Amino acid sequence: MTDKPAWLRPHGQPWTPGTERLAFESGWIRVTEQTAIAPTGRPSPYGLVRFKNLAVAILPIHDDGTVTLVGQHRFPLGDYSWELPEGGAPLDEDPLEGAKRELAEETGLAAADWREILRTQLSNSVTDERMIGYLATGLSAAVSGHAADETEAIALARVPFREALDAAMAGHLPDMLTVAMLLRGHHMAVEGSLPGALARPMLG
Repeated sequence: MTDKPAWLRPHGQPWTPGTERLAFESGWIRVTEQTAIAPTGRPSPYGLVRFKNLAVAILPIHDDGTVTLVGQHRFPLGDYSWELPEGGAPLDEDPLEGAKRELAEETGLAAADWREILRTQLSNSVTDERMIGYLATGLSAAVSGHAADETEAIALARVPFREALDAAMAGHLPDMLTVAMLLRGHHMAVEGSLPGALARPMLG
């Protein structure tokens, strides 16, 4: 980990949490209301979505520079979404184990090599959801096979990495985890952080 530049330091006072009231809870989230104190010192009613899982995303790159994508209908926006394999790892679980499980369940793949490549916060003004992203290489069929969640009707596509990146940049893969992970993979290929035999076909 490189040293942080000086400009990354925090400024001013942090938010002061108030008394929470539970508004809604499911197996995935808790929605709370509270009156917090803003950094300006003013009271501010706040609604907060707390997640019970850590988001994990996987960039599964095959030796030929192709990537496996997952297609499925998404409920909130009522659309069809092509994405990288992703899911949730319980907060008390090793996130890498969660990522391995999601890759196997959604794609039927296992990876010989795993590397953490990205950490992000998702919509951090109203949620506490965080994501850890992994590069998965040395891909083969998972021993346990393909066993998607009972609510998931999944399609698979194996496409050239650059084609997937271009589709994301054109707005055809709007899932934020997918966009971020494809851009990170491209950055690694350009910066020489990946073996040349893998980077070359990724860059086209």
